[in-house]
Amino acid sequence: MISLTTFLLFATASLVLVLVPGPNHLYIAARGLAQGRAAGLASALGVEAGTLVHIAAAAAGLSYVISRSAALFAIVKWAGVAYLLYLGVRAFTGKDAQAGAPPAQPLAKVFLEGVLVNVLNPKVALFFLAFLPQFVDPGAGSPALQIIVFGLTLLFLGLISDLVYALTAGALGTRLTRAARTLRYVSGVVYLGLGVATAFAGRK
Repeated sequence: MISLTTFLLFATASLVLVLVPGPNHLYIAARGLAQGRAAGLASALGVEAGTLVHIAAAAAGLSYVISRSAALFAIVKWAGVAYLLYLGVRAFTGKDAQAGAPPAQPLAKVFLEGVLVNVLNPKVALFFLAFLPQFVDPGAGSPALQIIVFGLTLLFLGLISDLVYALTAGALGTRLTRAARTLRYVSGVVYLGLGVATAFAGRK
């Protein structure tokens, strides 16, 4: 069983990490600004659903394999880069790119985009590999179960942070409808920026 001290240390460290704005926050904020509160919430839920995939992968050892295999890491990394760049280019060249309103996507599609953005982010997989093992105690029971507990804790804290970003961006978005075209371009720049940042993310 995980000791209370270890759990509190992990929760505190995780809280500090999720409070620092990162790629997921930028994605959620961009979607909330572009389409409103509901889309921001859908993207936040999608991002954290993607975290579930990383938790399962870490528990099963996939994160370890990816971190040790340059080929597998490259596949995941460049798949993520390609998808983010696609979102950015689409924001500038979509059918309604010249219209005043940002593109309205079905919420189910927004949710799935959030899942993909997070799942295809190799830095998240490496986070589970580099950060979580420091708190896993082989003498405290199943390491996989401990990873799941820690992962779900991180997910819960991350979800709270994501929802704050989503609600804030969504509220601003509803008040900035006159600047819809600018918001469209801001979303595009964010997606392209995330793609470039991922492309230059080094593998240690």
